[in-house]
Amino acid sequence: MLGTEPGGRGGVATVVSLLRQDGLFEREGVLYVPTHAEGSSAAKLGAAVKGLVRTLACLARGRARRPQVMHVHAASKGSFVRKSVLLALGRAAGCKTVFHLHGACFDSFIAGSGPLMQRWIRHTLEKSSVVIALSTRWAGFLREFAPGARVEVIPNSVPVPAVTAGQAEPGRILFLGQVEPRKGIYELVEAVALLRERFPQIELAIGGQGELQEVRRRALELDVADRVTELGWVDAARKAQELARAAIFCLPSHAEGLPMAMLEAMAAGKAIVVTGVGGIPDAVRDGGNGLLVPPGDVAALAAALARLLGDEGERQRLGEQARATIQQEFESGVVIGRISAVYEQLREEIASRGG
Repeated sequence: MLGTEPGGRGGVATVVSLLRQDGLFEREGVLYVPTHAEGSSAAKLGAAVKGLVRTLACLARGRARRPQVMHVHAASKGSFVRKSVLLALGRAAGCKTVFHLHGACFDSFIAGSGPLMQRWIRHTLEKSSVVIALSTRWAGFLREFAPGARVEVIPNSVPVPAVTAGQAEPGRILFLGQVEPRKGIYELVEAVALLRERFPQIELAIGGQGELQEVRRRALELDVADRVTELGWVDAARKAQELARAAIFCLPSHAEGLPMAMLEAMAAGKAIVVTGVGGIPDAVRDGGNGLLVPPGDVAALAAALARLLGDEGERQRLGEQARATIQQEFESGVVIGRISAVYEQLREEIASRGG
């Protein structure tokens, strides 16, 4: 399995860490090779080179010791380019290959690529033994772009923590993610400004890195700087604490795969306000286990937040339903079982051809 360094920042690192923590690596005999790391350009280049060398060493083993399956976690741009080359090497060595797509902007990446790159992307998808999409919407897009691809839908997994009662602070809204326009952070600050007089206790806690200075400037312009708290990067232990304190989780993104932060908030039993983009509608039913708003619509976002800020019972109902959804559909054991089923099917195909 190839991907970013476990324990690093971002959704893919979290996904990989959970797969290892919850037993997939031990159950399936997975050797994990990091091909990306956080840090400077030199650190990233070093991780890519080390990953390539380790991958080549694995593929050069004798037939009996060579991996049967190469499973890569990929996104867009450089991530796709690196992983597509490694997949090609794996196929040349006789491996079955799994392309696991996480990129929230993979459609935009394809649209912005030239004809040759588009052909290479299509070739990579269609030559992969299995393509894993995080949602039915992403699966539909991939099947339309690469009709010959064998696409399976397997969502991200998330652990279900014990519920901590009585810690939520009324009015506290939690945002977790990269602080950038794609995540809808500026609309969220504007929504807080619209609601400040009606809900004097309102507070926006921002966990993540990115355009914090620009967000701070916008909050000052809207006279809500005193209602915005910057948490910086939030590790796993701090994330659990911040989720416990939050009355509402909000992620008004313009594009997503299937955000881990949202799934973790649902698992923690939090009422959520999110946008119906990417794979989110596979997990969130508007009014059933969360509230969906159109991306970029500040008025709709403010209305949804007001609905929850003013009704503790509604927050509790949606939070309970959100947690139940995770337990039934996204709990780690369920997702790991589905990945194992893909591996088993590929092993059977190898055995049937006498390989």
